[in-house]
Amino acid sequence: MPRETGRTLVASNKKARHDYDILKTYEAGLVLAGTEVKSLRAGYVSLVDAFAQEHDGELMLHGLHIAEYGFGSWTNHQPRRTRKLLLRRIEIDRILDRVREGGLTLVPLSLYFSNGWAKVELGLARGRRSYDKRQALAERDAKREIARELGRRLKGAQGRRR
Repeated sequence: MPRETGRTLVASNKKARHDYDILKTYEAGLVLAGTEVKSLRAGYVSLVDAFAQEHDGELMLHGLHIAEYGFGSWTNHQPRRTRKLLLRRIEIDRILDRVREGGLTLVPLSLYFSNGWAKVELGLARGRRSYDKRQALAERDAKREIARELGRRLKGAQGRRR
């Protein structure tokens, strides 16, 4: 069977981008069991309430829900077990320094397959207050309206030239 190439998105955490200001993103591998990989390929995963945390100098992913594989037997996995993240030691140390300084957390933003390997995109994030969320929504709506009006004007200008 030919090796898988490219990037295939499995799940994304849209709520995280709404609830947090993402300061920096990292790509990390995951330590998974065979039935977990099969469930991921089928898309049975949820990033809601997931977060990363330090444990004995390693980064662990908590709260990630990967449903049990339907055709698995006694080899099936626990759906919400803690999973180890695979990063280089230098990256782990840098991340932990930033998280320890306070007010920051590690949030999974998306889960995908990159060249056949399961990867998670982690965001170093700072929580938003409710008024910040409203302000971000208002800015996004304003930008969308400006782009829409600009598009109308450009289309109108092209129509008049003919």
